[in-house]
Amino acid sequence: MSDQWLSTLITATPQEGFELAITLSRRGVKYTQPDPDTLKKLRPEYANNVEDLIASSQVIAINFQTVAAANNYWRK
Repeated sequence: MSDQWLSTLITATPQEGFELAITLSRRGVKYTQPDPDTLKKLRPEYANNVEDLIASSQVIAINFQTVAAANNYWRK
């Protein structure tokens, strides 16, 4: 993937920051497995596996920590 889509980690609100963290996480998966057919084929396996869902949540949380730090935790 060569498209440039991320210009900043700065967001106006924590909600926007969390949504950015989700986007970062999803894009990471797309970079790791760029074949959409394979992604669709594998989704039922991880979508119903509690350990995989927890791991996905952990990745989002780590990305949210990064975004929050970049935003000085939205302190004014």
